[in-house]
Amino acid sequence: MPDVVIRKRSTVVEDILHEGGPPAATPYRRGAVLSVIRNPFAGRYVEDIAGFMDDLKPLGLDMARTLLAALGGDPARIEGYGKGAIVGAAGEIEHGALWHVPGGYAMREILGDAKAIVPSAKKVGGPGTRLDVPITHINASYVRSHFDAMEVGITDVPRADEILLALVMTTGARVHARVGGLKASDIKGEDGLR
Repeated sequence: MPDVVIRKRSTVVEDILHEGGPPAATPYRRGAVLSVIRNPFAGRYVEDIAGFMDDLKPLGLDMARTLLAALGGDPARIEGYGKGAIVGAAGEIEHGALWHVPGGYAMREILGDAKAIVPSAKKVGGPGTRLDVPITHINASYVRSHFDAMEVGITDVPRADEILLALVMTTGARVHARVGGLKASDIKGEDGLR
């Protein structure tokens, strides 16, 4: 398969102290790591693209390690995650789907025994396109307090022949989460759902 050619990378970390209510005892931290790669399939239809997922695996692991380090380096502190891709206009949505395995499994690997599926979003767009990356709890997708999203993007990305790949992690529940549902403390962790 083709080489993975990176043009640009970015790491963003947010500390959310409150959402209008009292300051949280511990700020909610969420972060994203982004890589902008050349889309080797841009401008043409290629039937067999699945092999490129294997080529992206080292990048996925490197990005996951970078993001974990930016969030303090302790896998035990990470409670939420998500992934996403923005494909440039000369590509197709399926090129963004190539990120499912290398992005998701990379985070699950460095976090140890994460059980929940890594939620994902993808779209096709031009430079300046933004993407809301969905976030759920790493061990149980039904933990409502951890439902969130982080908007990602870079001003000049993606060019028509590029793909922006994103990983997102968080350190807890939303600040002031109070809408009920399954609590993180009640996770059974048997199926990645509850």
